[in-house]
Amino acid sequence: MNSSILLIYTGGTIGMKQDPESMALVPFNFNQIMEEVPELKKFGFRIDSHSFDPPVDSSEIQTDFWVDLANLIKENYINYDGFVILHGTDTMSFSASALSFMLENLEKPVIFTGSQLPIGMLRTDGKENLISSIEIAAAKDENGHAMVPEVCIYFESQLYRGNRTTKYNAENFRAFKSANYPCLAEVGIHIKYNKGYISYPNVWDKELSVNTKLNTDVAILKIFPGISRNVIETFLNIMGLRAIIIETYGSGNAPTKKWLIDLLEGAIKRGLIILNISQCHAGRVDMDAYSTGILLKKIGVITGNDSTTEAAITKLFFLLGQSSDILYINAFLTKNMRGEITIS
Repeated sequence: MNSSILLIYTGGTIGMKQDPESMALVPFNFNQIMEEVPELKKFGFRIDSHSFDPPVDSSEIQTDFWVDLANLIKENYINYDGFVILHGTDTMSFSASALSFMLENLEKPVIFTGSQLPIGMLRTDGKENLISSIEIAAAKDENGHAMVPEVCIYFESQLYRGNRTTKYNAENFRAFKSANYPCLAEVGIHIKYNKGYISYPNVWDKELSVNTKLNTDVAILKIFPGISRNVIETFLNIMGLRAIIIETYGSGNAPTKKWLIDLLEGAIKRGLIILNISQCHAGRVDMDAYSTGILLKKIGVITGNDSTTEAAITKLFFLLGQSSDILYINAFLTKNMRGEITIS
């Protein structure tokens, strides 16, 4: 039986084409996707489309968009073998990370893709990204199970786990990087699936569960040389704040000034969750490696391990939406829930 794919256009560069009269870039009608990208007809798949109206610029993405997207997948889950989401690149890693937590018991591919140049332009990267994403989303093994039953990002011949990615280049066709986890598939003459790195269900045929309660009372504090006490104190006393991601140096280090440690410890005692992630794209937080990290661990700062900022913040949104129990949240922050961190 041929595969069926739901193509979801949310907005972004990939869905644009030049108006022949005004030469301005305008969104094209995705109901006519086969006319715009006739190569798709060769697959023989059923490809249906759904467009957000109006399209959403990725810089305008908010959590209600993630809720709408998760619910759209839930409503159509039994009718399709896979989902390809066309999305602007600026916040794609945030959206892919958020969906990875919101979609529980996922057994079908949900692949985000986009492009650096509009699909209607001559040198576009959009066609290859779209075609390969659809082929991967439709791929099944000998048992009829999805080859990649995860939330992913596909860009420029690489398929990544969505919650391991960061956009790192605005000029190159290879816009994304997964510094701490290998790619799930590589596309060349053939598609090579790296099955040892793909997450498969222990038991298949579970019902998809969609969790849409998110709490965004979170802030990010980046440590830098010369950061003042006033800045830290103001941050830690933001009204209604429930959690802070603290971006530290290297393997999780920060200054050991007494005033800083006292402020952090006081905030934790008041019930603020503080999650430590590294400013480095590659590597991990190890709060047992150096005295500065050991001190942060001692006062109750939680390790973010090798999480990206995008995964860390969306994981906090998700966990804070599920519970107000700090011990519960802290316990899950250190667990690998959707492949977002490496547990050594």
